[in-house]
Amino acid sequence: MTRPALVSLFVSLAFVAGAAVADDGVTIAFQTGVDPSKVAQADGDYEKATGKKINWRKFESGAEVIAAVASGDVPVGNIGSSPLAAAASRGLPIQTFLVTGVIGESEALVVRNGSGISKPADLVGKKIAVPYVSTTHYSLLAALKHWKVDAGKVTILNLRPSEIAAAWQRGDIDGAYVWEPALGKVRASGKVLTSSAEVGKWGAPTYDLWIVRQDFAAKNPDFLKQFVSVTGKVFERYNKDPKGFASNAANVSKIARLTGSKPEEVTALLPGNLYPSLAEQTKLLQQPLVKAVGDTAAFLKSQGKVDSLQPSYTPYVTNQFINAALR
Repeated sequence: MTRPALVSLFVSLAFVAGAAVADDGVTIAFQTGVDPSKVAQADGDYEKATGKKINWRKFESGAEVIAAVASGDVPVGNIGSSPLAAAASRGLPIQTFLVTGVIGESEALVVRNGSGISKPADLVGKKIAVPYVSTTHYSLLAALKHWKVDAGKVTILNLRPSEIAAAWQRGDIDGAYVWEPALGKVRASGKVLTSSAEVGKWGAPTYDLWIVRQDFAAKNPDFLKQFVSVTGKVFERYNKDPKGFASNAANVSKIARLTGSKPEEVTALLPGNLYPSLAEQTKLLQQPLVKAVGDTAAFLKSQGKVDSLQPSYTPYVTNQFINAALR
């Protein structure tokens, strides 16, 4: 069964599955993106604030997180805006309650040295790997559209980040649009053709987000309020002194351990995204993000990645818990 089909199956089960809040704690899905909140995660700040044991589970892609959330196995998960748009379009009962980053240079399209790719037109006939229905998949398709390169003439392979790194090492692919730690591995013997910072300027911004199952959110509002508060505090620390935060050896070590990135990559990548304050997010988690999700969904439909669209994506975005944390 393909991964999109698997996600659709889990979505159909989601309406009858209960939220996963086991007696031994709350299971939370996270990914390997580099951001300041990994420091709070490593320090146990979320557990201290919520008073709950948290079982952190690492996933390689948003599609995998969506499948776990849809099944009821995981109530809270970290995904990108493209997986959110796909899941919402299929009716998964979730809400976005926090933004962990406006994606910039931390996600990039890298082409292999010696691949013969020096400009966008050279991508025709080449093998480019990307995790399907991820933010990088969306950014790759948007970049090809911007460059007026027919995506049908590019061999786009669906690989997870770890599979991308292995395929790159074997010489099986000509390029990849991916995030850390795979990004650092491919960039060592390749060059960046574009990044999500540039693609965002072309009208296709992407975000890293936290989502929650609606049934869990209804029963655990204080947990989510405290979760938001912890994230807001560590973002505030970063934004007050980005260079100091990124050069702090303890911070870098904690992020590297959780993400699998090299310390020097962490230092370079932290400035690659923007980390909105809670005050900024209370506005972002309204019409701006609703529009971005709707635009992303419409684009995915035009590419045949989703079958239908929601009449409105407003129900899938909430600033309720940010507003509670700000009070």
